[in-house]
Amino acid sequence: MAGTGFWSKQRVIVTGGAGFLGRNVVRDVQARGAERVFAVDKDDYDLRSESEVRRMVHEIPATMVIHLAATVGGIGINREHPGSFFYDNLMMGVLTMEHARRAGVEKYIGIGTICAYPKFTPVPFKEDDLWNGYPEETNAPYGLAKKMLLVQGQAYRAEYGFNAVYLLPVNLYGPGDNFNPRSSHVIPALIKKCIDAQEAGADHIVAWGDGSPTREFLYVEDAARGIVMAAEHYNDPDPVNLGSSNEISIMDLVNLIVELTGFEGDVRWDTSKPNGQPRRKLDVTRAKERFGFEAKTDFREGLTHMIAWYREHRDELERHYNA
Repeated sequence: MAGTGFWSKQRVIVTGGAGFLGRNVVRDVQARGAERVFAVDKDDYDLRSESEVRRMVHEIPATMVIHLAATVGGIGINREHPGSFFYDNLMMGVLTMEHARRAGVEKYIGIGTICAYPKFTPVPFKEDDLWNGYPEETNAPYGLAKKMLLVQGQAYRAEYGFNAVYLLPVNLYGPGDNFNPRSSHVIPALIKKCIDAQEAGADHIVAWGDGSPTREFLYVEDAARGIVMAAEHYNDPDPVNLGSSNEISIMDLVNLIVELTGFEGDVRWDTSKPNGQPRRKLDVTRAKERFGFEAKTDFREGLTHMIAWYREHRDELERHYNA
């Protein structure tokens, strides 16, 4: 059905549109009645290549770019590939924004990362603290590369009047997440460990670190809604956090996932593995004040949906990851 008002005039490129977050953003933009939505995947264009990005913006006459494409993963793969994580994310950001500007795109929504914050940021993290120290070492190259989207957007706004905004979503979770053990984040990794151990009849699982760090998580559908609300209503240079403002320790998270999956064994902590950043909890005031965003999904409910989704799709995921 044709949209009215703002969205009816928008032709939107969503980079990473086939990914975990991207699928939800595409669905939300379509539901709001955008004129056209182009879900761009890495098989369509290599966004690290200038000629490919130039080809994309000329083949797709867009009014808006929502840049979600990223090379991402948990602590382990960040430590293994700091160079490629830095290069891939920096080049994708720099090139998509530059060529969107040259092509006359009216608005660019850049998606940053919680990893851009300094290692010892006061809790709750306020956007004004972004530059008050160096990020946590295990994911600093990734975090800094993504933070350049903020610098580039503010510079382009100052010189060219380009309407680039920058959002900082906290760790996402939900159905459709990445469960590949080589690159997954903490929640899918723990869900997979518990269910695998259950099926194997194992008496324990191993968790990284000592369980003391805290994290905040945002359900993927809430994150998509926040991004689309900002795309419509937010037009300022200031970075904006997107989060739930609910903080949980890794130890409590593990215990909750053990409970919800029904795993009856023990949890053993491997303290030779890194903890990562000590605490993460966002101040989400700015998102509410600037464009009315608040998270809606209860964490326990969101985890329950995610676990059910994984059980349903586990066999096909295993085949895909082992291919």
